[in-house]
Amino acid sequence: MSLIQITDLTFAYDGSWDNVFDHASLQLDTSWRLGLVGRNGRGKTTLLRLLMGEYEYAGTISASVAFDYFPFPVSRPERDAMEVVESLLPETESWEIYRELSALEVDPEVLFRPFFSLSNGEQTKLLLAVLFLRPNRFLLLDEPTNHLDLEGRQVVSRYLSRKQGFILVSHDRAFLDGCVDHILSINKQNFDLQQGNFSSWWENKQRRDQWERAENERLRRDIARLDAAARRTAAWSDKAEAAKFGTGCGDRGFVGHRAAKVMKRAKAAENRRREAAEEKSALLKNIDQAPPLKLHPLAHPKQRLVEADRLAADYGLGPVCAPVSFSLMQGDRLALTGRNGTGKSSLLKLVCGQEIPHTGTLALASGLVVSVAPQDPSFLRGDLTCFAADSGIDETLFKTILRKLDFSRAQFEKDMAGYSAGQKKKVLLARSLCQSAHLYVWDEPLNYIDLFSRIQLEQLILEYQPTMLLVEHDRSFLDAVATRTIYLERP
Repeated sequence: MSLIQITDLTFAYDGSWDNVFDHASLQLDTSWRLGLVGRNGRGKTTLLRLLMGEYEYAGTISASVAFDYFPFPVSRPERDAMEVVESLLPETESWEIYRELSALEVDPEVLFRPFFSLSNGEQTKLLLAVLFLRPNRFLLLDEPTNHLDLEGRQVVSRYLSRKQGFILVSHDRAFLDGCVDHILSINKQNFDLQQGNFSSWWENKQRRDQWERAENERLRRDIARLDAAARRTAAWSDKAEAAKFGTGCGDRGFVGHRAAKVMKRAKAAENRRREAAEEKSALLKNIDQAPPLKLHPLAHPKQRLVEADRLAADYGLGPVCAPVSFSLMQGDRLALTGRNGTGKSSLLKLVCGQEIPHTGTLALASGLVVSVAPQDPSFLRGDLTCFAADSGIDETLFKTILRKLDFSRAQFEKDMAGYSAGQKKKVLLARSLCQSAHLYVWDEPLNYIDLFSRIQLEQLILEYQPTMLLVEHDRSFLDAVATRTIYLERP
C-alpha cells in the first residue's frame, strides 16, 4: 500500500480574488477506485491538474506513484490506431493490448484504422486501455463518460470495477455505483471522504444534512426562547432596581441581593444564547442547497406535435441509422438512445428546423414553439447580460435560475469563455428554462452537469411534465424522466 498525501494545499487562479482550495489536507490510498464529485466550479479538474504538477500552489503533494491524466491529446492522429498505441506503449506485448480491448468490448479491427476515424467512444476506450497498461501509474480520469453512449458507459464501468488505482470524475450516478469503492466530495468548506459507492455516500449525506437542518431549527427555537427570557429578566431587574430606591421599601439589602441574582441569571442566559448562536452559525454552511426550479410550458391545440415516418439522417453515404417512425404527443418525454454515430443529434436538429439531409418524412404541428438546449456549449463568449438580450429572455429570471443552479454572483461579472464546461451547459439550460414552449429539445443536457443540478432537473421535469425530445446517456436520469425510449440502430 502507498499513499498520496496532500497537506495544507492552497491554490487560486491568477487574477482570482478567492481560493479554489484553502489549507486543504487529504490522504488517499493508491489502491482505491475513488469517485470524485462536487458541484460545477468546485475544483475537481483543478485538483487533478494540481496532482499532475501543472500549477504552482502552496502546501505539499507527495506520492510514490506517477500520475497519468485522461483525456490526453494524440499526436499525429492520421496514423493507424495500432501505431498510436505502440508509440505510447513501446514495451507492451500485442496480446496485452488485445486483452484490454476485449474487456472493453472493442473490435480489434479498430487498431488498423486511422485513429482520427474512430468514433469518440472507440477513442475513449482505446486510450483508457493504454493508460491501464502503463506500470506504476495512478490514473486521473476526468469525465470519461462524456463521449460514451449508454451501452459504452456500462461496459467501461464494468472494466473499471476490475481495476484499481484511479480517481474518477463523473456525475453519472449509475456509472459511479458500478465501479468505485470510495467517494471524495469537494464541499463548500472541506473535503468529505467516505468508503463506498455513490449511493451509500448520498444516503449518508442526506442523513447528515437532515440532522443539521433539524439541529439548526432546534437552536433557532432555543435562541428565540432565551431572547424572550432575557427580555423578561431585564424587565424584572429594572423593576427590582427601582424598588430599591422607591418608597415603601423595608429592606434595600434584600431587594439588592434579589436583583443581583436576577442579573446573574440574565448573564447566564445571555451566555447560553451566544453559545447557541455560535453553534447555529456553524451549521448549514456546508450543505449544498438545490432550490426547486420552475418552468412554464405552453399548451398546443393539437395533441400530436411531431410525426416521423421512416426518418433517418443521410449524409450521402446511406442512412446513418435504420429508419425510425414515431409520434410525439403532448406530455410525452421521448428519449432517443443508441450507439454513438447513429444520428440521434441529427434527428433533434431536424425537429428544430435545421436543414439536415435525410430520408423519410417529418411533420410538425403548425405554430409549434420549440426551446432548444444544444449539445455543444463551447461557442459561449461575452457576458450574461448581452447573452440574455440576444436570446430574447428576461435577464432577471435568467440570472435567478443560474443562482439556483449554484452560480455565485461573482460569476455574473465574468466572461463566459472562462466558465467551466459544466457552467456553460447550465447557461444553455437556464436559457431554455426561461422560454415558454410547446416542446423542449435537449441534446445531452447533462454533459458536465453536477449531480445536484441533475437531481434538480429531474424534479423540475417530474413536477411540470413538459413535452420533451431528448438525447441523454445518464441511465438514472432517463429512468426517472423518460416516458418512452426509442433505440436507434445502425442500418
